[in-house]
Amino acid sequence: MLVRDLIAARLRDAVDEAQRTGSLPPFDLPQSGLVERPQRADHGDFASGLPLRVARTAKRPPLEIAQLLADALARGTDDGPIGEVSAAPPGFVNFRLSDDWLRSQVEAIRTAGEAFGDVDVGAGRRVQIEFVSVNPTGPVHVGHARGAVLGSGLARALSAAGFDVTREYYVNDAGNQMELFYRSVFARYAEALGRTDVPLPEDGYQGAYLVELGEELAGRHGPRYLEMDEAEAIAELGEEALNRMLDVIRVDLDRIGVEFDVWFRERDLYAHGQYEDTMALLRERGYTAVRDGAEWFTSSALGDEKDNVIVRSTGAPTYFASDIAYHRDKFGRRGFDRVIDIWGADHQGHVPRMKAVMQALDLDPDRLTILIGQLVTLKSGGDIVRASKRTGQIVTLGDLVDEVGADACRYFFLARAAESQMEFDLELAKRESSENPVYYVQYAHARIAGILRQAAERGVTWEDGDTTLLTDPAELALVRRMLQLPEVVDSIAVTLAPHSLPHYAVDLATAFHWFYDHCRVLSSDPADAPLMKARLKLTEASHVALARTLALMGMSAPETM
Repeated sequence: MLVRDLIAARLRDAVDEAQRTGSLPPFDLPQSGLVERPQRADHGDFASGLPLRVARTAKRPPLEIAQLLADALARGTDDGPIGEVSAAPPGFVNFRLSDDWLRSQVEAIRTAGEAFGDVDVGAGRRVQIEFVSVNPTGPVHVGHARGAVLGSGLARALSAAGFDVTREYYVNDAGNQMELFYRSVFARYAEALGRTDVPLPEDGYQGAYLVELGEELAGRHGPRYLEMDEAEAIAELGEEALNRMLDVIRVDLDRIGVEFDVWFRERDLYAHGQYEDTMALLRERGYTAVRDGAEWFTSSALGDEKDNVIVRSTGAPTYFASDIAYHRDKFGRRGFDRVIDIWGADHQGHVPRMKAVMQALDLDPDRLTILIGQLVTLKSGGDIVRASKRTGQIVTLGDLVDEVGADACRYFFLARAAESQMEFDLELAKRESSENPVYYVQYAHARIAGILRQAAERGVTWEDGDTTLLTDPAELALVRRMLQLPEVVDSIAVTLAPHSLPHYAVDLATAFHWFYDHCRVLSSDPADAPLMKARLKLTEASHVALARTLALMGMSAPETM
């Protein structure tokens, strides 16, 4: 159980006892938010504003209620986490953690190891996170990379929070854009073989990567596809190009530690009948209408601003129609308890219609969460980077990793809330100084590893270290900071906002650097041995906590720098 929840339980007990004895009248306690961390550290480790919330019902001044509860809690303190309890105006109960209990947590963190930070708020519930899902018509660019890291980071945090997480990439391999891609590939393939009579289609794909792909296909197959029926050739060559682009996307994403459990093909919705079944269901429930030869989803009847076309007048389904069938498949056939979609900024307007879809499918709209990632601006030396130096076109994920490395990509993309636009400073990301938070955090881990390594090389063992010797404020502040990691994971499970992890990582690194600067760890003086061993235990616990934090962010934990 989280420290916060242990304190909340004690507070509930104090209220129950006060009501039983008549010191407080009966009233219902709030279900959540009983205890939180105060903004100012001098107010304690935790605080409760409960007296302010119940004063009117209890017909007592809030400060009087706070003092009553503080006195009751102080009488009941034992060897648990609560050290001091006090009342503060205008009606807060402040809690300070017990120093003895804090010292005991060093062993608990060491014992937890790689599981430190895990909580069980998810209780095994099945969550699907669908992210990136870029049309397989080109490489992943910087804008997509932000959603990739956000989805990957969120998946890691939710797994640590006890959810059964499925990471999914939705492959849009049907529809008009894919047809344009296939025909563009065929034109570049023909061009590579010297044919000038096969023009790029209007609105076709122009990227330099497609020229390279055409040359690759020409070198592999020669003129074979030029000697076939053109429609058949476009279909076969296009399928190979599609798989080749998916390989490129996989490789680029793998470079920043983004992996998927499922690559779901849009075309399977049509091949396996999900699309037709879903359309039949919508028609049966009266949520479609035919106008001007097209079929519309009447989402305005379900709270959306307007209706939306699902089948064009040509008979071709829209992407929205596929999305409806796809989400029905997620909840129906595969039975996910919750679905989280991470989309780009250009999809903001699609959110209301997807909520309407949930109602039409008789599903709880709250089971679907759509996170919108805002735009990314690359900067270098104060100047905006608008294009790749290599291609003169949009900057790809591969370009960015080549420039700053995978760890910097993950840290900086995670460090801002999804709904905030962000600037990615290339120069800062490459800087080897404390100004760069990536370097600062990883250097702290390397420093910790170095201390433990030096101790081992000197033949020092610290398994018998006595943590009751840890009394310096810097030591206890470090323990306090480590113990916040489970709270961070728990918070992410509620808010779906993993940007708190990078900020916590900096705070934890700062706490360790402060401890190291104020408390000598290694010593050759025999008189210092007991305290040295205790501090080595604390250092090892820090190693566990910081390594776990880096792992949750999908970053490496260097042993040397």
